[in-house]
Amino acid sequence: MKSLALVAALATLIPVTVTSVHAQQTSDDVKWITQCVSDNKDEGQTAPVVLTYCTCMNNKMSSNETRSITQWEKANPRTMEACSQEAGWKGR
Repeated sequence: MKSLALVAALATLIPVTVTSVHAQQTSDDVKWITQCVSDNKDEGQTAPVVLTYCTCMNNKMSSNETRSITQWEKANPRTMEACSQEAGWKGR
């Protein structure tokens, strides 16, 4: 039930289908991706671009990582750039 609440919260943040993202992610992943989406909502990107970027970053991180995606990306600029390109992020 907890993961369903996280998916519902993510769905309210971005108007894209999150079931395909959730199908491949744990509830912990969904939590971190949701936070990343919230952290990047005012960056002038479309919701699908932000979701793709955050999912990519989450997938690149170790499952033992304790920092948020937003914290981790600052220490990993090459990964941030690769995920930005994959997502189609404009202006980075």
